[in-house]
Amino acid sequence: MPQRTFLCRLIFCAVFSVSIINVFTGASAPSFFLRYSKPQALAHQDQLVCPQSDLAEDVLVVLRTGATESRQKLPVHFKTTLRCVPNFVIMSDMDEEVEGHAVHDVLGSVTTERKKQHEDFKLYHQLQSQGRKGLDGQQVLTSQSGSSKGDYLNTQNPGWGLDKWKFLPMIDEAYKQNPSAKWFVFIETDTYLGWHNLLDYLSNFDPNKPYYIGKHLYINDVEFGYGGAGFIISNPAMRKVIEQRSLRIADYEEFTATHWVGDCALGKVMEDAKIPLHRAFPHLQGDSPATMDPATSKLDRDAWCYPVITYHHVSPSEIQDLWQFEQSWYSKHPGFLRHRDIFRGYVYPKIAAAVPNWDNMSADKEFNAHDHSSSADPYESNAWKSFQHCHAVCESKKDCVQFSYESGSCSISNSFRWGYAKPNERVQSGWMTDRVDDLFLRLEGKCGIIDWFAPDEPMSKLQRRRKR
Repeated sequence: MPQRTFLCRLIFCAVFSVSIINVFTGASAPSFFLRYSKPQALAHQDQLVCPQSDLAEDVLVVLRTGATESRQKLPVHFKTTLRCVPNFVIMSDMDEEVEGHAVHDVLGSVTTERKKQHEDFKLYHQLQSQGRKGLDGQQVLTSQSGSSKGDYLNTQNPGWGLDKWKFLPMIDEAYKQNPSAKWFVFIETDTYLGWHNLLDYLSNFDPNKPYYIGKHLYINDVEFGYGGAGFIISNPAMRKVIEQRSLRIADYEEFTATHWVGDCALGKVMEDAKIPLHRAFPHLQGDSPATMDPATSKLDRDAWCYPVITYHHVSPSEIQDLWQFEQSWYSKHPGFLRHRDIFRGYVYPKIAAAVPNWDNMSADKEFNAHDHSSSADPYESNAWKSFQHCHAVCESKKDCVQFSYESGSCSISNSFRWGYAKPNERVQSGWMTDRVDDLFLRLEGKCGIIDWFAPDEPMSKLQRRRKR
């Protein structure tokens, strides 16, 4: 008995020591969500790290795209996130094949009269009659421009206008593809999906209940899950929405016609079907690591502390980089990948006191010769003169953490952003790295012991075994 007591104490001390180390090193809390390499990946030079979970086979990932972007934005997903996803389907506005994967036209079920009458379907008719030749002159919107300008400023693009009509039909089509799936996960081509965290997150929900999960947005009084951040619907909710829509197809098509975005139309059907939105912030994100403020907080939740499932407005090259980072991270860590891990391990190594041809989106205050050359503050009056002067004015402001300089203009910011490369523009950015260190340390101090913002539901025996 004394030996057993001693052994128990020894194990307790070891576990306690590891916990303390995690707190001070920023390592994520341990997870017992086992991971493995798929057998078919062993033939590759890289070891594919995918989550081991019985839930994986019960999830259908629906990737929404359009002919104006499919050739440019789909291929990276086949090489990254979707390599771990056993069941996925691609919905679009034209039947085609991209790198051996079928892409399905989801707009066939929109009523014929609506397609004849509405201006949004002009491009669709061109695609049906001419195929890809009907795309002549269409601009492919990049994720980078979407991140800096916002989705709703692209409403004049024909592909964007057509996109909103896909939301309701794709619910029906996704269910037809896999009516036995427990969960349907809807993402876009510029959405980065963290498959590992998604499966662990969903294990906290009862798939036998009607769930609509997403990052909340409102248009007027309709709350909906933002499509770019991804949204998740349980099988019972899918059935209820399909039934609800079938009763009022004309009404919901009219609602779609008179609103900006299709995700709002889906929110309306959900509301009518009495399925409330489960708010998934900060796990589902509408920003990319490039544009996200790591200190952002909503619903009394600090994003920094919690596991990340999606980022939005992520370009193909960024998706590739994030995938490589995530694969490396999971090969070394047993825990959840959190926003803080992305900012510490992926973003932070790329910032510096001076980075040429880079815009870090500093925008809190701008200094230029016209408005500030006569300022009584010498730092402000000279800030526009050079990068060094711009650095000096930021350093003089105790809350300033970063700055950027273009000829004759200096911008500073009290919040952190990583930003984007501008290879053809003479913009230079810098960060006060010591203040960034302090910021990250303060954010870490707000973290508690909660991992997921999910319902407190009794776990099944299978889930309990997996958590042990």
